[in-house]
Amino acid sequence: MFGFHYRLERKAIGLTIGIIAAASVGGFVEIAPLFTIHQTVEDAPGMRVYTPLELAGRNIYIREGCYACHSQMIRTLRDDVDRYGPYSLAVESKYDHPMLWGSKRTGPDLARIGEKYSDQWHVAHLNNPRDVVPVSVMPAYGWLLTTELRTDDLDLHLKAQRRVGVPYTDDMIANAAMDAYAQSNPDSPQADGVIKRYGKATTMRAFDGLPSKLTEMDALVAYLQVLGRLTDAAHKSIAQAEAGQ
Repeated sequence: MFGFHYRLERKAIGLTIGIIAAASVGGFVEIAPLFTIHQTVEDAPGMRVYTPLELAGRNIYIREGCYACHSQMIRTLRDDVDRYGPYSLAVESKYDHPMLWGSKRTGPDLARIGEKYSDQWHVAHLNNPRDVVPVSVMPAYGWLLTTELRTDDLDLHLKAQRRVGVPYTDDMIANAAMDAYAQSNPDSPQADGVIKRYGKATTMRAFDGLPSKLTEMDALVAYLQVLGRLTDAAHKSIAQAEAGQ
């Protein structure tokens, strides 16, 4: 076996063919399941899309590299389920471009962090993690509270998401900037428009505690508070499984 390999290494064409063959096997194993994706991914007809504010928060989450220390995929292991809740389903990441499943957990998994803690907790934690978790090694993000959220290009972000399959409507895209402001200021005249476009389940409040100012903290907390709450498919799957036992 080793003699054959040594002889193959001395022949460039043979070695190249061998590399292509080995890579093809790996590629086939990864690509073949995609042809049956519609049969294996759960259906979630009631799943809603991210609001412009939540999508902006997701962009900040990616920009600050939060995905490097936090995964967003609860595994089927008993320990994971006991600690974080129902294991993640593929459909829950249906509108995530890019997906943020991850595998590195310097911090806890965030797939179901939504509404687990108050907005005030998240603001304090992001401002200085040691204030709420003394042993935390997470860096502080205090500038989020003072940095005004850029909204003039939110319509372009929604358009880009629609190009890859997220069902944003023309109305959602046209009102993106206004909806981001209104979601964090529920007393504004535009708040009803957010509910109309994104549904009654949309969380409407000043996430950073300052309704008069739209900050990057508003956006990031809004995103964290919706994680695991775009659909209840995972909880339904568990209920159905328990009913069948």
